[in-house]
Amino acid sequence: MAAALKQQKLTPLTALEQAAECLRVLAHAHRLRMIQMLLRGRYSVGELADACEIPSHMASEHLRLLQRCGFLSATKEGRSVFYQVTETHLAQIMHCVESRFDNAS
Repeated sequence: MAAALKQQKLTPLTALEQAAECLRVLAHAHRLRMIQMLLRGRYSVGELADACEIPSHMASEHLRLLQRCGFLSATKEGRSVFYQVTETHLAQIMHCVESRFDNAS
């Protein structure tokens, strides 16, 4: 068994630790809702906050965490900040979540 594992290419533990941290960030209903919306377009903090039924300052904190993991980018336009998805793999992750947990599917 150990010889078979040595022949298989395993992801380095440091990379898995980074993945685990980013998955912990995703593991929140409001953040998943934001990702779900942002995969369909660009939104401001206020729009995302309204969709999650939370205050803007809380939405900003969630967005900051998502940005820290490299999932999002932000563009300032006047007094508004608009967010968009930069991590292409999020679409696959959200597809898995929606397929498993969306009763309408």
